[in-house]
Amino acid sequence: MIDAFIQFEFLRNAFYTGILIGFLAPLLGVFVVVRRLSLIADALSHVTLAGIAASLLLEKRFGMFVGLSPIYFGMAFSVTGALFIEKLRGVYKHYQELAIPIILSSGIGLGVIFISLADGFNTDLFNFLFGSVSAVTSADFWTIFVIAIIVVMTLTVFYKEMFILSFDEEHAKVSGVNARVFHLIFIIMVALVIAASMRIVGILLVSSLMTLPVAASMRLSRGFKQTIFLAILFGEIAVIGGLITSFYLDLAPGGTIVIISVLILITTILWNKIRRGN
Repeated sequence: MIDAFIQFEFLRNAFYTGILIGFLAPLLGVFVVVRRLSLIADALSHVTLAGIAASLLLEKRFGMFVGLSPIYFGMAFSVTGALFIEKLRGVYKHYQELAIPIILSSGIGLGVIFISLADGFNTDLFNFLFGSVSAVTSADFWTIFVIAIIVVMTLTVFYKEMFILSFDEEHAKVSGVNARVFHLIFIIMVALVIAASMRIVGILLVSSLMTLPVAASMRLSRGFKQTIFLAILFGEIAVIGGLITSFYLDLAPGGTIVIISVLILITTILWNKIRRGN
């Protein structure tokens, strides 16, 4: 694999991109899980699918869109979906969880319509659904790199506000935190990371990378920061291990990464039971 890594640029792009995704997805995933918004990743991933399908449709119908990476349409749709979720959370104040299935259903519906207008699935769309190492370009890597910088800087500057808001929204409001603004910032970051992760993990599997490493870390950690550290560690192990395994066994990288994440989760659950003597 080392010789192939040196020889082929797409492998280097996939590996570097995977490292960034293995860091970003669990990092935001901790906040997502703590806020009990685990399904939001599924909703935004399906909206991203609609954006990808729309991009491929436009590329097929209009020559001016040829060469434009579908990832940008995916991000635009994902961020728009995130904004609608936040808006619907305000509309249904006593049933805020309704916002997620509404946007998820809308994303699926739009995706199916765009796919049918484009005369069905093609290889590009299939790669986006389940992930593909060979599809990762240098432009994809640099896009994700910029997103990583934005996310890390935002969480570093506003860590206190994000932390308080995640555990006690009422206390955050009393403390002077503008809950609406920070909810909006957070959900936009989640939307960008989901859209950026689809190249490696795939649209249908990206939510797993935001939740499984977090679920595993929660079985071992003794504090919030330790949960973040372990989640990122497990995420990186899953991504790097999945990419290497998929290379040697010729498997889909997205599915391999998810299965390794599941195995890590099972291992932490068993280890926790053994340690407690249950």
